[in-house]
Amino acid sequence: MDWEGQKLSEHLMQIMLVMFAVVAFSTGYMMDSFRNMLLIYAGGTVLTMLITVPDWPFFNHHPLNWLASKEADLNPKPKIQPPTLKRKTSKTSIK
Repeated sequence: MDWEGQKLSEHLMQIMLVMFAVVAFSTGYMMDSFRNMLLIYAGGTVLTMLITVPDWPFFNHHPLNWLASKEADLNPKPKIQPPTLKRKTSKTSIK
């Protein structure tokens, strides 16, 4: 799954979970059944997971171009140096 596919997957997940929550709550309220509300929401959660978790082909429309191994050896990754901490020195002297 590429970066854009991950973004799409997350948006689908959020939209679907909210949609199923609203449908489950309104159905449970109208039918006066807490059990039906939980069953509808659980089914929606499972359906959302089946759609958004696997790496489906429509999540791979923007593949990444990797460097060839020879080209990667010619252009090494720059090393990041950790920041140094500066100590403050006091100018007062003890007599």
